[in-house]
Amino acid sequence: MDTGSMCSVERRGRVHLITITGAGEHRLGLPLISALRSAVAAVRASPGAGALVLAAEGKYFSNGFDQAWARTVPRHLQASMSEGFRGLVADLLALPMPTVAAVTGHAAAAGCALALAHDTVVMRGSRGFLYMSEVDAGIKIVDYFAEVLRQKVPDAATRRDMLLAGGKMTAAEAVRRGVVDAAADGGVEDVVAAAVAAAEGLAARKWDGEVVAEIRKAMWPAVWGKVKDYGAEAAAARPRL
Repeated sequence: MDTGSMCSVERRGRVHLITITGAGEHRLGLPLISALRSAVAAVRASPGAGALVLAAEGKYFSNGFDQAWARTVPRHLQASMSEGFRGLVADLLALPMPTVAAVTGHAAAAGCALALAHDTVVMRGSRGFLYMSEVDAGIKIVDYFAEVLRQKVPDAATRRDMLLAGGKMTAAEAVRRGVVDAAADGGVEDVVAAAVAAAEGLAARKWDGEVVAEIRKAMWPAVWGKVKDYGAEAAAARPRL
């Protein structure tokens, strides 16, 4: 499957691997958000898909929203970037299969939220950090980002360090503090291989995908409540004029 030049989709057994391509910062502007949503939709429509892994090439998993672009466009286009990302989070939460983030490099702001929106997170042990940069950048955090952190980061002190102190968290610390599930040694391909192996183990359970999605929504109701109206499911359910 080809979703364009910004990301690729390949199948490894019952696991579908989406890779954000290129060596840049993988800023989440409208083009990349749209490409990722198209890739997730393609995986959802693929017969026999058992699990999803999201990874990225290069130094960055994602360095957050494309703020440089946002400063040059009207406010309604800035809002469309945030709304598109809100839709991407909804698509992941509603996906009828387990999801694994392979955090192959730095994951900052929206990039960090994107990683944590997966069921399982495998992080590169030798390089990269999780970083909620809003306090350092002087940017107010959007409501659903805060809910993702509240739901996925179990410890209040850890949330404080991430959101109010701008802490940059390595893989070892993130595992110790319960933010990610595992750290993988080696380079990008080693992290991807570890994430695919974890996803393959989940796919082998052959769970009912719709049940998985409904349990996920019930586990994180506050996040789901803030994003559900922006996802592909909601768009499909709207009457056509």
